[in-house]
Amino acid sequence: SSGINAECRLFETTFLGRPCLMKERFKKSYRHPVLDEKLTNKRLSQECRMLSKCRSLGIRTPTVYYVNNKTNTIYMEYMKQTVVFKDFVDEHVAKGERRVLADLCFNVGYTIALLHNGDIVHGDLTSSNVLVMKRIDKFDCVLIDFGLSTNSSLVEDKGVDLYVLEKAFLSTHPNSQDLFDKILAGYCSAAHSQKVVMSKLSEIRLRGRKRSMVG
Repeated sequence: SSGINAECRLFETTFLGRPCLMKERFKKSYRHPVLDEKLTNKRLSQECRMLSKCRSLGIRTPTVYYVNNKTNTIYMEYMKQTVVFKDFVDEHVAKGERRVLADLCFNVGYTIALLHNGDIVHGDLTSSNVLVMKRIDKFDCVLIDFGLSTNSSLVEDKGVDLYVLEKAFLSTHPNSQDLFDKILAGYCSAAHSQKVVMSKLSEIRLRGRKRSMVG
């Protein structure tokens, strides 16, 4: 089976006998072919570098098995035992099991803090770009889709990363401010510069509100 979005296609396949996901980046026909190839290759290598760096920071991400620069394809670990965070939230909200969600959301925030402590900004944090993996007595989270990620130590970039997640989370999961607050609590428990990042997040929210008022 396969999945598709604006940037890439995903296929289930095998690599050296192991189940894996093949992620293929599209050619953009509206871009100059040479520029398109350069940008696509840059995005591809950036994603692989970030996945590798995440693992060195203790963040669970899919293992990269092989990269084919000619076809702009990454072969990576297929994590069959995971559920998309978005679906996990929807299912547990419907069942009224918010306690499980509160613990998991704290863990998600903690994981994003580890990311930012390593000066990685994800660039596209949503509840669809986090996977949930069941451990014996708890749920762990796995971060995926680092195609828009960058190396940055800027407080502004880290604040925007959280703001993007907040907007996406609250629009996808209405009436879940309490759960997003748990994500922020988890973040603040581990982030090196949590005070300045939280202050920056408040400032970015204010800018967002002013923009929407101006229209």
